[in-house]
Amino acid sequence: MNDRMMKAVLYDRYGGPGVLYTGRVPRPEPAPGEVLVKVRAFSVNGGELAARAGRLRLLTGRTFPKRVGLDFTGEVAAPGAGVTDFAAGDRVWGVLGRTGFGSAAEYLTVPVERIGRLPDDLDPVDAAALPVTTTAITALRDKAGLRPGERLLVRGAAGGVGNAAVQLGRAYGAEVTALARAANHDFVRGLGAHRAVDHRDVRPAELGRFDVVLDTVGTDLRTFRRLLNPGGRMVTIAFDLKRPVASLGYLAASTVHGRGRVRFFSGNPERANFDDLARHVAEGKLRPAVDTVFPLEETAAAHRELEAGGVRGKYVVRVA
Repeated sequence: MNDRMMKAVLYDRYGGPGVLYTGRVPRPEPAPGEVLVKVRAFSVNGGELAARAGRLRLLTGRTFPKRVGLDFTGEVAAPGAGVTDFAAGDRVWGVLGRTGFGSAAEYLTVPVERIGRLPDDLDPVDAAALPVTTTAITALRDKAGLRPGERLLVRGAAGGVGNAAVQLGRAYGAEVTALARAANHDFVRGLGAHRAVDHRDVRPAELGRFDVVLDTVGTDLRTFRRLLNPGGRMVTIAFDLKRPVASLGYLAASTVHGRGRVRFFSGNPERANFDDLARHVAEGKLRPAVDTVFPLEETAAAHRELEAGGVRGKYVVRVA
């Protein structure tokens, strides 16, 4: 077998999960300042589902084949020129972020500043549920400034970022209300939620008032913004993909009007964020929540399950 080739998950046209297939592509070589990572596992994220379906085609274009996979765990296979702080064999985790997709593969190259050291006591497959939770840390601690005793509402509480927000909210001393399907209420309570509510049975206006709202869904932002107490803060990591122009326009207008504005950001973690994540894990503030583990050849099934809804934590894909 040609060791210059590797397996990767690809698609040749936009569409449903069925467009994904496992093909062979050239194994990359690290440029100066990069590392070559042998991938052990990655998780499936909502953004890549939207990209695969063509909802972001104005950004992703029409050049095919395209790749999937945003985050990863693995080992450094080879450091590029000028890299001195990581060596072959070092266990790492990271997020490709704005550099694009492509972690659904046996190897990837990534700038050295976009990885961190994977804690020794974490299994790399379980740990693949955690890299994107750096978004929850940034959202609650840095963007919202969540304080002990405040009331926190987490929308999409059983999902990949939402489950981490529930754990962190409890660890930061907040009173946590989790919006999730009734079938997931025991799950989110087990993560630390003081109260679990089925978003399909209760109108937002009946939820009460909150100091911080963390939204992972992106729809009805105006409605949930009205739940803020005076001085409250709302952070969203998503926008309405069915109405992207209107949704982003509302976010921009909200930012101009400072009181009760909705803070929107897209996670783009670097080394310091992964160091933070490792500390949160070591202090017991965060633990990985893995729903199901799929083999690489069944990445399409993982996409299909995430689109169906009801995930508890993360769907993780193990690379052989």
